[in-house]
Amino acid sequence: MSDRILIRDLMLRCIIGVHDWERKNRQDVLLNLVLDVDCAAAGASDELGDALDYRALAKKIIAMVEGSSFRLVERLAEEVAAICLENERVQAVRVRVEKPGALRFAESAGVELERRRGQS
Repeated sequence: MSDRILIRDLMLRCIIGVHDWERKNRQDVLLNLVLDVDCAAAGASDELGDALDYRALAKKIIAMVEGSSFRLVERLAEEVAAICLENERVQAVRVRVEKPGALRFAESAGVELERRRGQS
């Protein structure tokens, strides 16, 4: 599939990390998503019912992330991917989660993963 929907630079705050101070204070996390979706029907009809409602999807992700308290960005990325794949229109997703300022001298540190529908 060559159709993709992008959600770029979604900045959220949550409890994330392994250190005591990280467990007490919310930190910024930056999410980027690439969703493999067949856009042909929506492109032909110009109807939201034929499209992935990425606003509704983003709301689900925001609610989960802001209410989460994972230790690892890997786990947070897995949960974001799972939410995306709950939507039957999403065939695959690439999720990047970054923690700005996590490493001295680096703009951010993070993880990027890809998950496909039906993948174990």
